[in-house]
Amino acid sequence: MEGLILTKLNTFSSDEGSVYHCLRSDDPNYVGFGESYFSFINYNAIKAWKIHQEMTLNLVVPIGMVRFNFIDIREYSETFGERIEVTLSFSNYQRITVPPNVLFGFKGVGEDINMISNITDMVHTDKECINVDINKYEFK
Repeated sequence: MEGLILTKLNTFSSDEGSVYHCLRSDDPNYVGFGESYFSFINYNAIKAWKIHQEMTLNLVVPIGMVRFNFIDIREYSETFGERIEVTLSFSNYQRITVPPNVLFGFKGVGEDINMISNITDMVHTDKECINVDINKYEFK
Protein backbone atom coordinates (compact mmCIF):
# COMPACT_ATOMS: atom_id res chain seq x y z
CA MET A 1 0.00 0.00 0.00
CA GLU A 2 1.39 3.36 -1.02
CA GLY A 3 3.02 5.07 1.98
CA LEU A 4 2.34 2.26 4.47
CA ILE A 5 5.72 1.08 5.73
CA LEU A 6 6.53 -2.00 7.79
CA THR A 7 9.91 -1.72 9.55
CA LYS A 8 11.68 -4.51 11.45
CA LEU A 9 12.92 -3.08 14.73
CA ASN A 10 16.05 -3.80 16.74
CA THR A 11 15.89 -5.60 20.06
CA PHE A 12 18.67 -6.21 22.54
CA SER A 13 18.59 -8.78 25.33
CA SER A 14 20.83 -9.36 28.31
CA ASP A 15 20.63 -11.20 31.62
CA GLU A 16 19.31 -8.01 33.21
CA GLY A 17 16.50 -7.44 30.70
CA SER A 18 15.75 -6.29 27.17
CA VAL A 19 15.59 -3.10 25.11
CA TYR A 20 13.08 -2.81 22.27
CA HIS A 21 13.47 0.12 19.90
CA CYS A 22 10.39 1.96 18.66
CA LEU A 23 11.32 5.11 16.70
CA ARG A 24 14.43 7.22 16.31
CA SER A 25 14.71 10.73 14.92
CA ASP A 26 17.28 9.47 12.40
CA ASP A 27 14.96 6.75 11.03
CA PRO A 28 14.27 7.28 7.30
CA ASN A 29 10.49 7.33 7.92
CA TYR A 30 10.57 9.79 10.83
CA VAL A 31 8.48 12.87 9.99
CA GLY A 32 8.36 14.63 13.35
CA PHE A 33 6.99 14.30 16.87
CA GLY A 34 3.56 15.36 18.06
CA GLU A 35 2.66 12.95 20.85
CA SER A 36 3.14 9.42 22.11
CA TYR A 37 0.51 7.27 23.77
CA PHE A 38 -0.43 3.69 24.57
CA SER A 39 -3.71 2.08 23.57
CA PHE A 40 -4.90 -1.12 25.22
CA ILE A 41 -7.33 -3.48 23.54
CA ASN A 42 -9.01 -6.46 25.14
CA TYR A 43 -8.95 -9.98 23.73
CA ASN A 44 -11.24 -10.28 20.67
CA ALA A 45 -12.30 -6.62 20.94
CA ILE A 46 -12.24 -4.59 17.71
CA LYS A 47 -11.61 -0.85 17.50
CA ALA A 48 -12.54 0.28 14.00
CA TRP A 49 -12.70 2.32 11.83
CA LYS A 50 -10.61 5.51 11.94
CA ILE A 51 -9.13 7.91 9.42
CA HIS A 52 -6.52 10.49 10.36
CA GLN A 53 -6.68 13.23 7.74
CA GLU A 54 -3.30 14.83 8.53
CA MET A 55 -1.55 12.66 11.10
CA THR A 56 1.13 10.04 10.42
CA LEU A 57 1.05 7.12 12.87
CA ASN A 58 3.88 4.87 14.00
CA LEU A 59 2.37 1.74 15.56
CA VAL A 60 4.28 -0.84 17.61
CA VAL A 61 2.99 -3.73 19.74
CA PRO A 62 5.49 -4.45 22.55
CA ILE A 63 3.01 -6.42 24.68
CA GLY A 64 0.42 -8.93 23.49
CA MET A 65 -0.73 -9.46 19.92
CA VAL A 66 -2.79 -7.10 17.75
CA ARG A 67 -4.23 -7.60 14.26
CA PHE A 68 -4.43 -4.46 12.11
CA ASN A 69 -6.54 -3.91 8.99
CA PHE A 70 -5.69 -1.07 6.62
CA ILE A 71 -7.78 -0.02 3.61
CA ASP A 72 -6.54 2.55 1.10
CA ILE A 73 -9.48 4.90 0.55
CA ARG A 74 -7.36 7.61 -1.07
CA GLU A 75 -8.77 8.03 -4.58
CA TYR A 76 -5.54 9.71 -5.72
CA SER A 77 -3.41 6.75 -4.56
CA GLU A 78 -1.97 4.14 -6.92
CA THR A 79 -3.12 1.52 -4.41
CA PHE A 80 -6.70 2.83 -4.02
CA GLY A 81 -8.96 0.05 -2.72
CA GLU A 82 -6.08 -2.15 -1.53
CA ARG A 83 -6.44 -3.86 1.83
CA ILE A 84 -3.61 -5.08 4.08
CA GLU A 85 -3.84 -7.14 7.27
CA VAL A 86 -0.84 -7.27 9.61
CA THR A 87 -0.43 -8.93 13.01
CA LEU A 88 2.18 -7.45 15.33
CA SER A 89 3.38 -8.89 18.62
CA PHE A 90 6.32 -9.28 20.95
CA SER A 91 7.57 -12.10 18.69
CA ASN A 92 6.83 -10.18 15.44
CA TYR A 93 8.28 -6.89 16.60
CA GLN A 94 7.93 -4.30 13.83
CA ARG A 95 6.67 -0.76 13.35
CA ILE A 96 3.87 0.16 10.97
CA THR A 97 4.08 3.71 9.65
CA VAL A 98 0.63 4.78 8.48
CA PRO A 99 0.24 7.83 6.23
CA PRO A 100 -2.75 10.19 6.47
CA ASN A 101 -6.12 9.19 4.97
CA VAL A 102 -5.71 5.43 5.30
CA LEU A 103 -8.70 3.74 6.96
CA PHE A 104 -7.69 1.40 9.77
CA GLY A 105 -8.87 -0.69 12.67
CA PHE A 106 -7.38 -3.23 15.05
CA LYS A 107 -8.30 -6.27 17.12
CA GLY A 108 -6.79 -7.70 20.29
CA VAL A 109 -5.78 -11.27 19.51
CA GLY A 110 -3.58 -11.95 22.53
CA GLU A 111 -5.51 -13.49 25.43
CA ASP A 112 -3.77 -11.33 28.04
CA ILE A 113 -2.73 -7.66 27.81
CA ASN A 114 -2.55 -6.16 24.29
CA MET A 115 -0.80 -2.81 24.11
CA ILE A 116 -0.14 -0.56 21.12
CA SER A 117 2.40 2.23 21.25
CA ASN A 118 1.62 5.06 18.85
CA ILE A 119 4.07 7.87 18.12
CA THR A 120 2.50 10.54 15.93
CA ASP A 121 3.82 13.56 14.08
CA MET A 122 1.17 15.93 15.49
CA VAL A 123 -1.02 16.32 18.57
CA HIS A 124 -4.39 14.58 18.20
CA THR A 125 -7.46 16.73 17.62
CA ASP A 126 -11.02 15.48 17.20
CA LYS A 127 -11.53 17.48 14.00
CA GLU A 128 -8.52 15.78 12.35
CA CYS A 129 -9.79 12.25 13.06
CA ILE A 130 -12.85 10.71 11.40
CA ASN A 131 -14.65 7.74 12.97
CA VAL A 132 -16.36 5.40 10.51
CA ASP A 133 -19.11 2.96 11.55
CA ILE A 134 -17.63 -0.45 12.38
CA ASN A 135 -20.22 -2.16 10.15
CA LYS A 136 -19.27 -0.24 7.01
CA TYR A 137 -16.29 -2.53 6.30
CA GLU A 138 -15.61 -6.13 7.28
CA PHE A 139 -12.75 -6.58 9.72
CA LYS A 140 -10.64 -9.54 8.61
